[in-house]
Order: sequence, then structure tokens, then C-alpha cells
Amino acid sequence: MKKRLLSITLTATMAAGLVACGSNSGSGTAATAAQEDSTTAAAKESQAESKEEASGEKKTLTITFKDDGQGENHPWYVWLRESYEAWDMKDQVELELAPITGSESDYYTKVALQLADANTCPDIVFEDTFQLPSDVSAGYLTNLDAYVADYEAWNNGTYYESLKAGSTAADGSVYGIPFCTDTRGIWYNKEIFKQAGLPEEWQPETWQDILDACAAIKEKVPEVIPFWCNSGVATGEATSMQTYEMLLYGTGEQLLDADGKWIVKSQAIIDTLQFISDIYTNGYGPSLSLVLNGQATNTARREYLPQQKLAIHMDGAWISANWIDTGAAPWPEYQEIMGFAAMPTQNGGGTVTMSGGWTLSIPEHSAMKDEAFSFIQQMMEPPAYTKSVIAQGNIVTRSDAAEDEEYLSQPYKAEGTALLDGAYFRPQNEQYSVVTTNIQTMVEAVASGSTPEDAMNQYAMDVTRIVGEDNIVEK
Repeated sequence: MKKRLLSITLTATMAAGLVACGSNSGSGTAATAAQEDSTTAAAKESQAESKEEASGEKKTLTITFKDDGQGENHPWYVWLRESYEAWDMKDQVELELAPITGSESDYYTKVALQLADANTCPDIVFEDTFQLPSDVSAGYLTNLDAYVADYEAWNNGTYYESLKAGSTAADGSVYGIPFCTDTRGIWYNKEIFKQAGLPEEWQPETWQDILDACAAIKEKVPEVIPFWCNSGVATGEATSMQTYEMLLYGTGEQLLDADGKWIVKSQAIIDTLQFISDIYTNGYGPSLSLVLNGQATNTARREYLPQQKLAIHMDGAWISANWIDTGAAPWPEYQEIMGFAAMPTQNGGGTVTMSGGWTLSIPEHSAMKDEAFSFIQQMMEPPAYTKSVIAQGNIVTRSDAAEDEEYLSQPYKAEGTALLDGAYFRPQNEQYSVVTTNIQTMVEAVASGSTPEDAMNQYAMDVTRIVGEDNIVEK
């Protein structure tokens, strides 16, 4: 059979939300909508596709994902094409790539609008694990329990167990297959450590070890900022996840208790905020003018670290992508100078990391769910899958891919991947997207001089107002 070209939907078309959704699968859902409103472009497309199917033409599987502006050079485009070429159903199913170009918030908004409408939703959607709980709560995504029950790689340990949590909703069911993730730890400058009399191969065992290192750096290398972590509302989720939650989860406590209630007061919260307070009251952190603005993360990653003005930075394992030859802040010597350590728990005995990432999900309105899951399985097959994650600069979600020699040869990938076994995800709770803003306000208050007790009390009032008294607990 003559090979057909992949159909690529233009970004401008996507912005208008005119994406076909399983309307060519023979279910009649989109065909009915087309009869009701034959003047719309989506309806006309649906009618045309229905006619094609009746005449024996291929069905069309539509995939929506975020395009950051790279267009067809983006690794996701390449991955989709290569997966399609290897798929055993390509003679029966056409692939339509339907990217959305914009910021993350734009993507979330546009995807939600598409998923809500059977006439505009795709058959596969790239879901950020941060957004998945709210999309599940809205009824937008397909429960995949029946599909993963027969998916051998899902059940034989190939996928990291810790990462399944990011695609499992509050009801305990699976709503996506995780395809990339990330971890967080502590970046440190070996040369600055040497000047401060600290070990160049460093792995702190407790929070106090970090504070002790900061004290030594402040004393012996005073021109350098000892420690930087996201600390303000302006840095958004990075403050919640990469600072507060990295610390809180290291106390042994999480945001929610075992009954799913928000913990709004506890000694663990006080201890977490006290660590942040210690950083700023002791002069270990950057000035507030540097840290309390939206460019703080880029300032740390692209200026202060490569200029060797910063000794320790709590951040994601992926930030070294800034320093490669084609990165935003090329730094030829970074591999010799920078070390990456795991974040220790509060009092020792283990490490902690927070993970995020993306999943491949199937919209509830899709009428091609079987074909969609089949293609997802194909997408997740190495080596095409592994090659794509390398190009993305992310961390793999399959243990077999983590053993790939090319993958392991990437700087800091082995260290970042090794943290996955103990990774935590943000709570799969639809209220998190609102509560997180209160976390950011609480952290900024402490960084700005409020006491941990005052900041926690305000947090407790704010969260209680949002989720209700029946959904909070004090310890």
C-alpha cells in the first residue's frame, strides 16, 4: 500500500480549537454534531471524514500536544512521526498532529476547552501531571484501568512504580501513561566548596549539614551567595514544589494526611519554614530584590551559577541544559565545576525528591480509544522513546530505557534518574491548583521576615477558607 503523508494541523487552526475528535471512527458522535451545525468547519470536516471511512479510507487519530515554538524541530514531533512509522496499524489509521503553541497556562486553558467538547477534542492528549487531577475531576479523561490491566510493561516492573502516582487520580484509577519526568536535588560549585574547606564530592545527610556548609561559605568566600531556592509568589509552582514541598516531604509529612485532608498546622510545617527563615536571617540567601521576582530562576541558573557567584542551588536535575553549547547560558566547564547531590531528609536516614512530568492520556470523548491506546504503547517502545526523552532533556519513566548507554552518557542523567525510586508527586487533588498559591504566599512571607508561626497561621486561614473546615486538619 502506498505510504500516506502524516497530516499536520497548523498552529493557527489549533488556536481556533478546530480539532477533529474521533469523529471518523464510525461512532456517529461527531456526525450527529455535524448535522446539528453544518455551518462550522469542524462539522464539515467530520462529514468529510465520515464519507471517507464509508468508502474504505483510513480513520484519523488526532494528537494534541504543547509546541513551545520550535515547530517540527521539537522532539515531540520527531517522536510521533517515528512511532507512527513503526506502528502496525498505520495502514488503517492516519495520524493528525494538532499542536498548541503558547505558554503552559495557555496550553492548559485551550486543552480544557477542547476536551470539554466532543467535536473539538483529540484522541490522545499530552497531559501535564500538574493538570491531570482537575481534568479527571471534570470528566475529561478516560479511565485506563482496563487497558493497563493487559499492558505487560505496566505490570512487570518496567515502569517506575513511584511514577505511576503522577497519572493515578484520587479515585485510585490510572488516567495516563507517564512518558517523561524530572527530579530535584542540590547543585553545588566544587571550586567554591574547595575554597570554603568543604568536600568537593558532597552529599549532605541532614538539613543542618546544608546550613553548616552555608556558614562556611559565608565566612570563607564572602563574595558568593551561599544558598538559593525559589522563595516567592512570582516564581509560582517552582516555589511550592522545588522549595516548600522538597523540604516538607523530607520531614516525613506531606500536604495531605492519610484521609485526604489538608494539613494546615503542624510541627513539620514550622520546621520547614524555619529552614527557609534560617537561610534568610543568617544572610545565606540572595537579596529579596533578586529572589522575589519572576526572573529569579533564570537569574540563578543563567547568571549566578555560570558566573560562579552562587555556591548551592536547590533546583531541578534538568537545569544543566542551560549550560550546553546550544543552551541559554553556555558554560564549557560546567561538568568539571558543578556537582549534583540528593536533597537529604530533615534529620538524616534518607533523601527526598519531587517529580513532575507528562503523561499520554485519552480524552473521554474520543471514539478511537482502542487505537489510541495501541499507539500510546507504540510511542513508549525503545529505542524511539528513549531517543526522544534524550532530545527533550528529561528523565525516562521506564527502567529499561534508563539502562540505555546513550541515555546514561548524558551529563547528570544517572544522578537524576537514581532519585526516582523515592520520588513524590504533588497530591492528586483538584484543590491543589488553588492551595499552591497559598503555599507560595507563606514561603514569601517567611523569606521577607515573618515568623514561621505567623506565616503558618495565615496559611491555615487561607486554606480553610478555600477547602472548608471539613477538609483540613491540625497536628
